[in-house]
Amino acid sequence: MSVAHIHVQASVAPTAKLGSGVQIGPYAVVGDDVELGDGCVLHSHAVVTGPSKIGRNNVFHPFSAIGGDPQDLGFHGEHVELVVGDGNTFREQVTVNRGTVKGGGKTVVGSNNLFLASSHVGHDSVVGDGNLFVNSATLAGHVIVEDFTTIGFASPVHQFCRVGRYAYIGACTVITQDVPPFSLVVTERETVCFGINKIGLQRKGFSDERQRALQRAYKLLLRSKLNTNQALSEMRATLGDSPDVTELIKFIETSERGIVK
Repeated sequence: MSVAHIHVQASVAPTAKLGSGVQIGPYAVVGDDVELGDGCVLHSHAVVTGPSKIGRNNVFHPFSAIGGDPQDLGFHGEHVELVVGDGNTFREQVTVNRGTVKGGGKTVVGSNNLFLASSHVGHDSVVGDGNLFVNSATLAGHVIVEDFTTIGFASPVHQFCRVGRYAYIGACTVITQDVPPFSLVVTERETVCFGINKIGLQRKGFSDERQRALQRAYKLLLRSKLNTNQALSEMRATLGDSPDVTELIKFIETSERGIVK
């Protein structure tokens, strides 16, 4: 059994229990009533507070805050806890809160989950195994996430909702109802292009002549009855002496995913 390695500038509470091979970096904090299983790693400035029971081989990156008080107005210091399985990774600024008495007193995270930076697990939530929380994915309180799901970037899940196994929630999708297993759910995309970035170009010193050429090009691209290829041909024929328009044409012709129109 290898002993825990604790940096001299780390803070570990007397009541904390550390498993074999635990590594705790500078300025990391392990609070009272925290159990860290074998092989856990706290990088610098990571914080784990309790009561929390953490399994084996979990990795906590800088400024993650795991096991904090529930963000609930009804919480008044009751004994509530966080239980985490094995092999999870909590990237920078991830937050996971303990439970509340009215919610059962426990937040649960399973094993082999990856929480990317700034994602959040609210109080009394239950997260299964093998899930991916993309940056800023957010669970309100009392959410159930089953196994092998993906919660997309900046996607909030409303309290008491469930996300079924193998579901995929696309970026910036607001979830207010249960997401069925095996499903692909994404918010409606209405991203459109409105023409040139006039104020930005003025601030960068673009002359009126350069702006007029780009305005004409975008008018052909967005507001004429021409399709994209026809618009590009007309740009080349009528505005080909403008280096900016030439750059625009080249950009569009080399696009592999299409352009916002």
